[in-house]
Amino acid sequence: MEKKYPIRINKYLALEKHSTRRGADELISQGMVFLNGEPAKLGDMVQETDKVEVHYRAGKKKELVYLAYNKPRGVVTHSADKGDEDINDLVPMKGVFPIGRLDKDSSGLIILTNDGRITERLLGPAYYHEKEYVVTTKEKLRSSFEKKMEAGVQIDRDKTRSCEVEILGEKKFSVILTEGKKHQIRRMCTALHQEVDTLRRVRVMNIGIGHLKENEFRKLEGEELREFLQSLGL
Repeated sequence: MEKKYPIRINKYLALEKHSTRRGADELISQGMVFLNGEPAKLGDMVQETDKVEVHYRAGKKKELVYLAYNKPRGVVTHSADKGDEDINDLVPMKGVFPIGRLDKDSSGLIILTNDGRITERLLGPAYYHEKEYVVTTKEKLRSSFEKKMEAGVQIDRDKTRSCEVEILGEKKFSVILTEGKKHQIRRMCTALHQEVDTLRRVRVMNIGIGHLKENEFRKLEGEELREFLQSLGL
């Protein structure tokens, strides 16, 4: 995106790929951002001739970590209530957080990272990144299910984007979405008179769950990571 000056400093840092806008505000609050040699303040405006610098602690940027994690059913990704199992309690790596959500009753692939730039670029409504799921239903799928699901389903005031569906059995199908409304697949199925039994995410963009067992994770690296970041414009 082309910069139009003057530009708010958090937007400038986001466009320079230092972080998200929210992450940029945190960097500024921590005194790590300098505007023309002086500590930047929240809300500062940047002119084209200004010099913006980010001084990371210990004189270098933190190491960015990206993980593929197979979330078991019953584990909560965000805002766990008392007694719930939380991803952060199960993954023995400090500083990483889940990108997006998988509801408590769903399982499968979720990306964990300490890179705040990822959230908006992966989940923002302006982007069309593929996420693939395998779903079983409690009753046999209706003959019209595939066609209606692929065309998009009316949920409240919105209609979902068209998607790709493959029927895998009488009560089983896969679906590839390019958006992520709350409980979207469950709500789409309900609108088509089907009730979800199990829901498992198996792919996010080029990252597949592969042979990961439940509650296992692996580090993303090499060509797989490069392709993932490049597709996000990073």
